[in-house]
Amino acid sequence: MRTINIGLSEEQRQGVVDLLNCDLSDAYLLLIKTKKYHWDVVGPQFRSLHEMWEEQYQALTVNIDSLAERVRALGGYPVGTAEGFLKHATIKEHGGDVPTATEMVARLVQDHEQVIRNLRKHVDQCSEEFHDEGTADFLTGLMEQHEEMAWMLRSFIEGEALDADGKVMNTQLKTPAAV
Repeated sequence: MRTINIGLSEEQRQGVVDLLNCDLSDAYLLLIKTKKYHWDVVGPQFRSLHEMWEEQYQALTVNIDSLAERVRALGGYPVGTAEGFLKHATIKEHGGDVPTATEMVARLVQDHEQVIRNLRKHVDQCSEEFHDEGTADFLTGLMEQHEEMAWMLRSFIEGEALDADGKVMNTQLKTPAAV
């Protein structure tokens, strides 16, 4: 890394760059999975999921560029190869299969939740270990976006019918369930 005088040591900047490259790798794999599911989804939920995933992969594309640019702003170089993404990512591919729409959603929820856990840890490391509040703030914003995406996905596959008072309905009898 080049000598840069922004109030962080070379070791601090390198530590942050390493975290960012892990986040970049996860984001890129998540983009690929989201795009693949966008292409492959079938069934009664096709249109809803197809459109939601298009919105999500567009947001992920912007985030990926922002992550790479943050790495460059700190004097590092972003991971930029499939081999590198697979090496640094914490989420995994599911190559060769085409799951049901519900399983696609469930897998993406798991991936977003993994990314959220990583980002939460990286925010703390950036603040406490590397004293880089700028990157901590940047990662907090990304974490909030992933939390919203995960919520949207979870909402698609979770939930129960509720009555007007917010009580769980017994959908077979259309009456409030005994709780």
